[in-house]
Amino acid sequence: MEQTLKITNVLSDPTRYYIYQYITKRHQEVTVQEVAENFNIHPNVARLHLSKLEDVNMLASETKKTGKGGRPSRLYRLSDDVIQLHFPFRDYMLLSKVAIETMLTLGEAGKQALYVTGKRFGTEVIDQEIAKKPHMDELDFEQKLTILKSAATLAGLYPEFEVNGEKTKIYFQIFNCPFKEVAEDHEAVCTMHHEFLKGMFEALFDTVELVEKENIASGCETCSYQALVTN
Repeated sequence: MEQTLKITNVLSDPTRYYIYQYITKRHQEVTVQEVAENFNIHPNVARLHLSKLEDVNMLASETKKTGKGGRPSRLYRLSDDVIQLHFPFRDYMLLSKVAIETMLTLGEAGKQALYVTGKRFGTEVIDQEIAKKPHMDELDFEQKLTILKSAATLAGLYPEFEVNGEKTKIYFQIFNCPFKEVAEDHEAVCTMHHEFLKGMFEALFDTVELVEKENIASGCETCSYQALVTN
């Protein structure tokens, strides 16, 4: 509870809250000067905001040489710590571990049920986004991509998308895995997440072939995928 109070106090400052949001969307380290310029504040004020976010373990920092000469710069990034705020306290992380381990005790049948459920939830995430646009009867590629981006963002994936010229390949990266802490202990969770993403794509496109390129659980900075689709 004490840590929760500290975090809410830190985020009560609007500028500090938006700085944190800015860093979550940058997907890379930031400097004091970059934050100062982006928010039109003095570097000393930017440094204070960043330090307070680091004090509650929402950010981590280290000093690195930038390659531009001069003194090394202090670079700030999102902390690896999980930040959860619940009033009253709820331990959903423990619940997820109990649920996953229970499924896995059922052997192969439990794994398959986990994968099917993951895919269903991926489909439901897209269906909820489509329901917000009742006037769209026939979705074109750009509209489908917009829905996909919105759903992935709401799912907390911090995604980035690229599309080839023929609009047959979608390259996308996930900078945040909502299941990371559980996936580190259970490989089946990564497969479930893959099915979750596949469910999202299959809810929008006629055919989908989803290929994983990188995986956060394997030590990569992102989970990256290539989706071959037909509209």
